[in-house]
Amino acid sequence: MRVCVVGLGKIGLPLAVQIASKGIEVIGADISSQTVDQVNKGLSPFPGEVGLEEMLRDAVDRGVLSAVTDTQRAVTESSVVVVVVPLVTDEDGTPDFAAIDSATMDIGSGLQEGTLLSYETTLPVGTTRTRFGPMIQESSGLEAGSGFYLVHSPERVYSGRIFSDLRRYPKLVGGINEESRERGVAFYETILEFDDRPDLQRPNGVWPLASAEAAEMAKLAETTYRDVNIALANQFAEFAESTGVDVAEVIDAANSQPFSHIHRPGVAVGGHCIPVYPRFYLSGHPNAELVDAARRVNLSVPERVVETLERDLDGLGEQTVLILGAAYRGGVKETAFSGAFDLALEISKRGGLPVVADPLYDDVEIAELGFVPWDGSKVDAAIVQADHAEYRDLDPAAVPGARVVYDGRNILNPTTWVGSGVTLRIIGQGANSR
Repeated sequence: MRVCVVGLGKIGLPLAVQIASKGIEVIGADISSQTVDQVNKGLSPFPGEVGLEEMLRDAVDRGVLSAVTDTQRAVTESSVVVVVVPLVTDEDGTPDFAAIDSATMDIGSGLQEGTLLSYETTLPVGTTRTRFGPMIQESSGLEAGSGFYLVHSPERVYSGRIFSDLRRYPKLVGGINEESRERGVAFYETILEFDDRPDLQRPNGVWPLASAEAAEMAKLAETTYRDVNIALANQFAEFAESTGVDVAEVIDAANSQPFSHIHRPGVAVGGHCIPVYPRFYLSGHPNAELVDAARRVNLSVPERVVETLERDLDGLGEQTVLILGAAYRGGVKETAFSGAFDLALEISKRGGLPVVADPLYDDVEIAELGFVPWDGSKVDAAIVQADHAEYRDLDPAAVPGARVVYDGRNILNPTTWVGSGVTLRIIGQGANSR
């Protein structure tokens, strides 16, 4: 068996390495020649993924992993093809299929009879069967479900801990027919191992689902649930701030009930998943009012935070506000839908001067993102936007001149700020230290 992984990004490359760790030959395909060159040298194109550097180097050294830019050739030489090309949305939240459609056409032109094709990219319900299946049939001349086998098996991992998540979470597999599903299940049982999970309703492992559509919807259900839950927490926080209630304490108390699970509020929800995948769901179910309302609530949080900061500073005109964290979350060098962008925009709209710092980015990289890098000079306020570990010990000396500091991730130690003269406001709790 030889496997082609199409898309060597933060999900695809670790998956390719995982497959290679089983002694299976893997050909990675990516449109970036820079990524391909780095992979072939045994170097990770991105930092922060635990275990990736060592496992990648070992796979390349053993000759079981290589990378190419020619997707068609890589597919022709493989009996299993796994697609992890990202699907993004435009400014209106509409899925933009350009990149994954292009990859699909390349795959179809190289596909051999009997190949198993698995899409791991998160997709709107029905996409595997009704969009990609016909595209592959047309370009390959093979019949879906018999000439080639087609499944959807959504990735369910978190950047920074992918290898542990591959063991922790059941692998869902849904096919366009029974034969496709059975071949998909057999493949993933070959490449994965699973932790014992007595908390699950059935043994951890590869879980076959009734259809590709069921697998697609399962992933959208996970992420949409989280988005709605986070929106609820953010609305709790808005109310708590107006009443002097500590929403974190309230949520902890509520979660002590076995069936409760309420997320903590935060500055914004970023990343490729939570801000995007509910839009995939809405693209197929546009009348889902609760989901749409949750998206609007979460999108409004940066504006609400900056409005509160404006009141705390008696106006933002000519005030310098430091945004701590360009990344969408701690420990990951990625800015997809990061709250830093909306925070900077809202600060600027009110006459403020946003500056940005992030331990994972140098000044040149921050400037390339469209921000003004912080030079270490005095600021009037600071907002902790990403929960980087480096911020856990942040103290008043680290933000010279700041009169107000907003902790948007509930990561700071409040006792550090007592008696400093700096107002520390933890999102959802109000101002609680000076």
